[in-house]
Amino acid sequence: MTTTTAGSKRWLIVLGTVIMQMGLGTIYTWSLFNAQLVSKFGWELSSVSITFSITSFALAFATLFAGKLQDRFGLRRLTAAAGIMLGLGLILSSQASSLPMFYLLAGVVVGYADGTAYITSLSNLIKWFPKNKGLISGVSVGAYGTGSLVFKYINGSLIESAGVSSAFLYWGLMVMVMIVVGSLLVREAPVAAPAQAARGKAALSAAAPAVPVLVKDYTVKEMLRTKEAYLLFVIFFTACMSGLYLIGIVKDIGVQLAGLDIAAAANAVAMIAIFNTAGRLILGALSDRMSRLKLVSATLLVTAAAMLTLSYATLNYGLFFACVAAIAFCFGGNITVFPAIVSDFFGLKNHSKNYGIVYQGFGIGALSGSFIAAFLGGFKPTFIVIGLLCILSCILAVSLKPPVQKQAREKGMSLKPSRHTA
Repeated sequence: MTTTTAGSKRWLIVLGTVIMQMGLGTIYTWSLFNAQLVSKFGWELSSVSITFSITSFALAFATLFAGKLQDRFGLRRLTAAAGIMLGLGLILSSQASSLPMFYLLAGVVVGYADGTAYITSLSNLIKWFPKNKGLISGVSVGAYGTGSLVFKYINGSLIESAGVSSAFLYWGLMVMVMIVVGSLLVREAPVAAPAQAARGKAALSAAAPAVPVLVKDYTVKEMLRTKEAYLLFVIFFTACMSGLYLIGIVKDIGVQLAGLDIAAAANAVAMIAIFNTAGRLILGALSDRMSRLKLVSATLLVTAAAMLTLSYATLNYGLFFACVAAIAFCFGGNITVFPAIVSDFFGLKNHSKNYGIVYQGFGIGALSGSFIAAFLGGFKPTFIVIGLLCILSCILAVSLKPPVQKQAREKGMSLKPSRHTA
């Protein structure tokens, strides 16, 4: 296979992954369905909105097992099956008429399928571009965010023209086709053993360069024996909680804290989508040119400043939107950079399994902000807690080193660290 042919196949894999990720990202349009389901069935809004919390938990939970399923069935079969499962979950939701059925179909089934395809396709794409992990992660995760933005208008139009139940049917058919078609374009990336890379006899083709010598391929059990795994979890949990909490209540804080009217506050929803996607692309690419952990520490410091400003400052239109934009930008960047950090620390071979463990910070972070708010009784004290956690995580990120580099230093070896983790 020539380098040109191999390069062309790599970009087909990028295209397939982007198509899949756009389909997977459409689940973030769920809020469009809440009021319509309440109107049709007469349920409580709080009861209907629980569905998406179940989806988020099922998504995060699925990442724990996706790597093992990929080893057994292969990437193409697994992602195609996940696409069919996700599509069927939405299609069958069009016939559901009780909350438990929505919890099962649109919650558990859709969330589990989404998480399975998300983590495996993302990890696979990173393996194909080990020299540009941050940029390529930004492309993949950015496509996920773009899917939610595009389908905000598609699903909104479907609900208006065909009704809420029929909208589930058409939505399910579209995402099923997108994910299955995308799965047909992807190929599993080969990964060379570190010893082979060190001897200059890597088994990878020119399309997938060898893994850096300093990175050991940790198994999940080996990773869990390192303190670095738990510290990365804490940092990721904090980064996710700050963004997810804001996304859930941004319209309300615009009205209650900044004194905006409902229409003006609603603009913050669109701003979050724009800056979230921008953060994924810009910070993902930037992380290939500097220390990823220093970049994450900077975003956490910015997030802390924005959170404390929301709590203590007298908010006006401009200051409110500046804080919202900063938090959304940093959240999107951290979601993008962390898959690359996990590979920097624990290698590429078992990346989907190892990142699946760290990714549980997303699922826990999805609800933690709401629990803290309920316990403390409001937005402002919650912003203070999140801001302080961001400062703590910033300190952890600055001081953290990959376990292989740390072991090398302890043994007195002279190894030059990667700029991404230094």
